[in-house]
Amino acid sequence: MAYKDEYEVARLHRDAGFAAKIAAEFGPGATVNYHLAPPLWPTGKDHRGRPNKRRFPGWAMRPGFALLARMKGLRGTALDPFGWHHERKMERELITWFEALMERAVAEAAGDMDRWRQVMAAPMGIRGYGPVKAEAAEKVRGEVAALLG
Repeated sequence: MAYKDEYEVARLHRDAGFAAKIAAEFGPGATVNYHLAPPLWPTGKDHRGRPNKRRFPGWAMRPGFALLARMKGLRGTALDPFGWHHERKMERELITWFEALMERAVAEAAGDMDRWRQVMAAPMGIRGYGPVKAEAAEKVRGEVAALLG
């Protein structure tokens, strides 16, 4: 079980297939800009309480993405600069929560397969990054609690 963290996003954007997709869809001279809210670079909040994003040109992000992609070995270690962030903690906790759900499903599913299909499908609704993901996780946890209630 994995989540898409900064290291994985960097790897995906460094992939040659990504550049080829951009060129195929927008032409060979297309430029890329990234709108990011880096967790280690506070940018304030917008009217919804979400982190403000800043625009970064693709040429400026390429070296940063290359560095981040090479740093993936730090993931989950005490040296991981992102590991302490509340979003990473939430994602690790979600994995533990889902593993517990799976164990419970194995023990109880024979009695009510339809309900457990719904329970086990619900976490697929946890998507996005930052506050979007946190809101989705809260909603899904409530749905699962109602189904199991």
